[in-house]
Amino acid sequence: MMKWEGIFEFVAVAETNSFTAAGKRLGISTAQVSRQISQLENRLNTKLFYRTTRKVSLTEEGMVYYQHCRQVLNSLDEAERAISSLKDKPQGLIRITAPVTYGEKFIMPIVIDFMQQYPDIEVVCELTNQQLDLVDGGYDLAIRLGRLLNSSMMAKRLTNRRQYVCAAPSYIAKYGTPYALSELTQHNCLIGSQPHWHFVEKGKPKTVKVHGSLACSSGLSLLNAAILGLGIVQLPGYYVNDAIAEGRLVVLLAPFQQPKEGIWALYPHNRHLSPKVRLLVDKLSQELSLK
Repeated sequence: MMKWEGIFEFVAVAETNSFTAAGKRLGISTAQVSRQISQLENRLNTKLFYRTTRKVSLTEEGMVYYQHCRQVLNSLDEAERAISSLKDKPQGLIRITAPVTYGEKFIMPIVIDFMQQYPDIEVVCELTNQQLDLVDGGYDLAIRLGRLLNSSMMAKRLTNRRQYVCAAPSYIAKYGTPYALSELTQHNCLIGSQPHWHFVEKGKPKTVKVHGSLACSSGLSLLNAAILGLGIVQLPGYYVNDAIAEGRLVVLLAPFQQPKEGIWALYPHNRHLSPKVRLLVDKLSQELSLK
């Protein structure tokens, strides 16, 4: 057993470049991580990391050792997944992260239904609009909306979304209807996390910087402000569809609307989906495609 001591801590530090992040990933203290690494280096009689106050990085020997240790741990993961796949019922923990509003409205109801279907499944779900690191956080799965920025992840498209530019009839009656993208500068635009709205003009992507009296990272708050006639908003359909159907919002600039964007399930490229996670991804794909 002595040869296994410190291996998990070593791999965690190598992959996060941080003793503190490794401790959070493993659920132990930074001091315990440091102690295990020191004992491992003493046992191997080799320095595995360069340490400064700002950075932790692998030595040449550490890189060689990490590659072998990672292969061993991958094999252990594969062995556990092989055992799990032989069981009749999926069981164990699944760690997920998803955006707040979309997660509350769409992802978690499906996850809860999945848990009722498989009572031996446990789920930890972090709903946040920050794009968390799956490897550092130990997540099995992330739900991401729109264009993907991280090419190091494997991705499965679950469904699509479409962005709509809308305003309340009361706003249009007072300030008029914009018919060209250039006219947006003459209107009060309600801004989300980014002051740039995306369109298609003459078959090419077009980005317009907008200005307005309200900037807020909450889509629901922007929706409510738009319904009350405060300004024009650009939001995904799952925010505005009901208000459009009820006549509380009117779609603007439809000829410049972007094509549909993907809604994705992401997982680290160096992991094969375990049977329980694959079952959940399949259920998400099936259910979300009907919405």
